[in-house]
Amino acid sequence: MSEELLTLHEKIVECQLCRLSESRRNAVPGEGAFDTSLMLVGEAPGRNEDLLGRPFVGAAGAFLSDLLSSIGVERTKVFITNIVKCRPPMNRAPRVDEVKACQPYLQRQISLIDPKIICLMGNNAISAVLGKGYPISEMHGKRVQTVDRCFFVTYHPAAALYMSELKETMTKDFKVLSDILKSVS
Repeated sequence: MSEELLTLHEKIVECQLCRLSESRRNAVPGEGAFDTSLMLVGEAPGRNEDLLGRPFVGAAGAFLSDLLSSIGVERTKVFITNIVKCRPPMNRAPRVDEVKACQPYLQRQISLIDPKIICLMGNNAISAVLGKGYPISEMHGKRVQTVDRCFFVTYHPAAALYMSELKETMTKDFKVLSDILKSVS
């Protein structure tokens, strides 16, 4: 299985399916354990991620690592990725066509890793994976069960850097996530 993921990640690194490939330094396929119960999905790489080719390595990544640590989960034991694999210019939100271009990559990662829970972080990740109708203000901290997958919805760690009140909210959300992880393990 990991061989297939490595091959997929090589395809992502070379991808030129949308305009984001024109301005990126590095595509960011994702990283972490290939045999994990938990996959975390954010929006898009930022400047630091684009420079290093790794997801969540800036301030939002440090906060995410702290959140994981607070529930006893090592970052290396989960898989972290984004709905788009290249940085949008000026850190703008990914456009619909960019999300659609990357969607098969994310779907294949989910299929190969087959996590028990997929944590969707932020409105764009939620909309891209679950569709409209899941407002984060109402859905954060909740489990969403589809026919074949279990999702958990929370804010994007970067949002907590701009709105400090979300740090406590996300800390509580991750405690709920921890309980869900224990129940499915």
